[in-house]
Amino acid sequence: MDYLSCILTVMSTILVGRKLRLGWIVAGVNSLLICYIAVKVRQYGLIPANLLCIGLYCVNIRRWSVQ
Repeated sequence: MDYLSCILTVMSTILVGRKLRLGWIVAGVNSLLICYIAVKVRQYGLIPANLLCIGLYCVNIRRWSVQ
């Protein structure tokens, strides 16, 4: 799971750098994965931050859609 999260992080960074909305979607999936990992390893402090990130990704997708 950690390696998958690492791959998704790199992919989302590249896609956002290329100004593709898919990058924000991949980042959101990665944040959900990190939340799952956090529950498994009982690192609950990671969950609120990643949920906030998912909210920011949604805002960014919406902003990019109107451009």
